[in-house]
Amino acid sequence: MLDKVIQKKTKKADVEESLNEMQARLIDLANAAKAAKIPVVITIDGWAAAGKGSQIAKLIKYMDPRFYNVEPIRRPNDAELRKPWMHRYWQRLPKQGDFLILDGSWYSDTVKSRMGGVIDKSGYEQRVRDINTLERQLHDDGYLIIKLFLHITQEEQRKRLKKLDENKFTSWRVDAHDFENNKRYDKIFRNFDRILEATNTASAPWNIIPANDGVTAQFEIMHIVTEAIKGACEAKEQGTEFRLTPSFPLTDYKPEKFTLVRTKKLSKIDMDKSLTEEEYRAKLKKYQKRLFELQNLCYRRKIPVIVAYEGWDAGGKGGNIKRLASAMDPRGYEVKPIAAPEPSELARHYLWRFWTRLENDGHFTIFDRTWYGRVMVEPIEGFTPKERADMAYNEINEFEKQLSDWGAVIFKFWINIDKDEQYRRFKERENTPSKQWKITDEDWRNREKWDEYEKAVDRMIKLTSTETAPWTVIEGNDKKYARIKALKTICDRLEKHLK
Repeated sequence: MLDKVIQKKTKKADVEESLNEMQARLIDLANAAKAAKIPVVITIDGWAAAGKGSQIAKLIKYMDPRFYNVEPIRRPNDAELRKPWMHRYWQRLPKQGDFLILDGSWYSDTVKSRMGGVIDKSGYEQRVRDINTLERQLHDDGYLIIKLFLHITQEEQRKRLKKLDENKFTSWRVDAHDFENNKRYDKIFRNFDRILEATNTASAPWNIIPANDGVTAQFEIMHIVTEAIKGACEAKEQGTEFRLTPSFPLTDYKPEKFTLVRTKKLSKIDMDKSLTEEEYRAKLKKYQKRLFELQNLCYRRKIPVIVAYEGWDAGGKGGNIKRLASAMDPRGYEVKPIAAPEPSELARHYLWRFWTRLENDGHFTIFDRTWYGRVMVEPIEGFTPKERADMAYNEINEFEKQLSDWGAVIFKFWINIDKDEQYRRFKERENTPSKQWKITDEDWRNREKWDEYEKAVDRMIKLTSTETAPWTVIEGNDKKYARIKALKTICDRLEKHLK
């Protein structure tokens, strides 16, 4: 792709009128994107000394500073290294109507990591898949992604580096490493070209900017950005999908397919499982002791553990989580109760609030309800269109695969009770003053949709029980049995993983 870019010189007088018109339009277009609730991500990558900073400054000069954020992407710090590599990008995602402008992005991060030996070939290929996954997921959720690569020649880069180095006010921006990279220009060129071709997808095609000349670069960037925002706003108004017109042949990108684990329908599960009080106390002591030991081993080896709880209302999730948490060092886990999303969460991709709740490697993150609300509650209650919810099955598998690639061991529990047992527990809550806060009108309304929810759960388990993140259905009519099965499942799999 880069070898097809033709550098050119543009006289400012020849484009000044058009540039002024586009700059004036950008103010209105940014306001239109705000009104249409379109989140915009602009990634600006390119060579060192290509002028990324100055071009960003020229772009944002004509935008309302309340609605954009410029983020320089540098080497990850120690805290960021303890999360999945994509975490710091998910964390920065703008809400609907806002702009995120990245000075460097997941691209420069990946190329530098590969050339610096931080990741090997398979790690690089995994990152390319993760990038294409992220951009497709964001596009499908209504994000506008504008990717700009500022391309300059080796001679132009050398000239600019020298000029920066000789000025006492800018010399701090250049070091010996930059000049060494200029000598390795051809090798870096091949690495940039490779990742540009691999990530030039229909969801987020590349725009390569000839940046030897600053006026040419400014004009092309302004034209691309204004036309993209205009097209996205018009498509949103018409209720159609918007895709940017590619400048280069698109890569043959296909979402990853997952091997699914065979599962049973809820109606086929034998619910006649129980423990005596004596059996329960003995097993509880045994598995809680073992879990404490395993938690310490996971911490020492920096293995993250994700425990996700779903289940019927009154299924016993809280009691189950309590027995799990009470076995562990409280400094090494965090319980994340998931309620209805807040406005700031609704204004972003639905996975954002789960990406941003992940604990560090070596720690346990325990979710009391999860991202699976997207395929259960939301479509049934009409919060999310069915066709959008249907896309979430694969998005969730992709999310969990990225957690697994990070090194996480993932447990997903569905606590199952039958309809009669739920009714009994609801009535008990109503008749027990200290438990009345646990029962609401919404619980009774959800119970009326039992059959609909059961079908949704069966489909959810069938389509998202993967080899890396299988579902475990826990027979929960007997709370004691349910608690022990969860603890035993965690201990057994962690022991196997640690070996």
